[in-house]
Amino acid sequence: MTDAKLVVAWEYGSRMEADVAASLLEAAGIESFLQADTAGGMREHLAWSGAGFKILVRDEDASAAREVLRPPANGLNTDDPDTDDSDSRPPWRKFT
Repeated sequence: MTDAKLVVAWEYGSRMEADVAASLLEAAGIESFLQADTAGGMREHLAWSGAGFKILVRDEDASAAREVLRPPANGLNTDDPDTDDSDSRPPWRKFT
């Protein structure tokens, strides 16, 4: 990615979620980078405290990347009528 303008496509609350997102983008043919302040991996909690794990993509790939990463319209598995998720906070904030 030389001389490319990078933009944040999506933010996640855990490295695992961000790694899965990066894998989805790779499968879609979109190159991405993970950005997080974790003090070189020694302090994962720094990213959890608010900065999060950001997926960066080229500016020209941003809309396609967001489409790949976008959850279902209502955030639910529409095949399962018993699920109800009325909490609008991001998944990593729902338990705090």
